[in-house]
Amino acid sequence: MKKFTDRQIEIMEAATARIDTYGIQNLTIKNLATDIGLSEPALYRHFKSKNDILLGLLNYFIMEMKTRIGNLSLPLGTSAGEELRRIFNSQLQAFTNKPAIVSVIFAEGIFHFDGSLSNKVSEIMDLMHQYVYANIEKGQETGQYSKLINASTLSTIILGGMRMTVLKWKLSGHKSNLIKEGKAVLGGILKMIEKNS
Repeated sequence: MKKFTDRQIEIMEAATARIDTYGIQNLTIKNLATDIGLSEPALYRHFKSKNDILLGLLNYFIMEMKTRIGNLSLPLGTSAGEELRRIFNSQLQAFTNKPAIVSVIFAEGIFHFDGSLSNKVSEIMDLMHQYVYANIEKGQETGQYSKLINASTLSTIILGGMRMTVLKWKLSGHKSNLIKEGKAVLGGILKMIEKNS
């Protein structure tokens, strides 16, 4: 995955701020150039188009997500359920810190006309599925989770529940407490699958 220049990161941060304040529909090269005091031609030297900026944002989020989740400190003997809680807590905290990324990830309606953007959103979802699936598989193998439902279906149920929680938070204008509600949803699912809990 490519490295971004400081100027590209500045442009992506400004795009994030604009999306956060005015919505993804209001992101234009003209508005963005004004926001950071660049001319439009100068901005085009860093990104070819608005979609190129959105693609950059998604790539940047994937890089950040891999690093963040890869660096989670899990003491020896951490239960599978606790590991899953930490993965989601990390993700929900990232969304809370930068709510605009949720607007970008949840903009499939706009993206389905652009293969590269919809593929990038799929990559984020696949990555989360891999983290959750690996956790469920490990939890089932070690006898911490019930094997009543297979790991793939269980991963889909967990991700679906969390996605709904994030979407409700987005639609509320970020007024609800995403971390608290996410913990409650995940806690409820873990109660159903964890053994001896």
